[in-house]
Amino acid sequence: MIVAKNYYDITLALSGICQSARLVQQLAHQGHCDADALHVSLNSVIDMNPSSTLGVFGGSEANLRLGLETLLGVLNASSRQGLNAELTRYTLSLMVLERKLSSAKGALNTLGDRSDRINGLQRQLGDRINGLQRQLDHFDLQSDTLMSAMAGIYVDVISPLGPRIQVTGSPAVLQSPQVQAKVRASLLAGIRAAVLWHQVGGGRLQLMFSRHRLTTQAKQILAHLTPEL
Repeated sequence: MIVAKNYYDITLALSGICQSARLVQQLAHQGHCDADALHVSLNSVIDMNPSSTLGVFGGSEANLRLGLETLLGVLNASSRQGLNAELTRYTLSLMVLERKLSSAKGALNTLGDRSDRINGLQRQLGDRINGLQRQLDHFDLQSDTLMSAMAGIYVDVISPLGPRIQVTGSPAVLQSPQVQAKVRASLLAGIRAAVLWHQVGGGRLQLMFSRHRLTTQAKQILAHLTPEL
C-alpha cells in the first residue's frame, strides 16, 4: 500500500530549513536578524519532546512566517544569482549535511530520531544538547553563552562531516565573533529542521517534482496567518 505524503508537515519542516537559511543570510549581510524567528529556530534544537511537527516550532504556524516566505522565494527562484540563489544554496547545503549526519550510525537520535542505536557521535550530540538545556536554567536562549555553546556543537560535531557551508556576506560583519556564533547556531537549527523534514517524508526530489504542491501548501498556510502590522 502506498501511503500519501503529508505535505502540510513536509512544508512546515522545509520552511524550518529555509528559516534558518534566511537567518544566516540576514546575519551575514546585516549583522542582525529577525529575533523572534531566531528564537523559534534555536528553541527547536533544545526541545527534544515536541508533540507534533508544528510543535517543534513552538506550536504556531506564525512562528514559521519568515521560513514560509523564504521557501516561496526558493521554490520560485528564476535566477542562479542574487539573494534567492544564496538562500537556495544554503538550503540545499543543509540537506546534504543532514544526509551525511544520518549516515553516521545513531547520530540522529539526539536531533529527533527515536532510533535506539548508540555510538560515540550520538552520545556526544546528546551530551552537548543536554548541556544546552541545563544552561537555559541560568542564561537566556539568545545569550552569548548559549549562542557560543550551540555554535560549538555545530563546529565540533556537524561541520567535520563535510562539505562545509560557505557563508557569504559582508566581510566586516562576518569578522564579528558574535555574528559567527549566531550563524553557526542558525545552521545547527537548520540541520534540526532537515532531520525533521526527512522524518515526515521529505526528500530533495520534491524540490523538482512537487514544487507546485509545496508552493500551494506554503501559500495556504500563509493565507490564514494574521497580517504583520
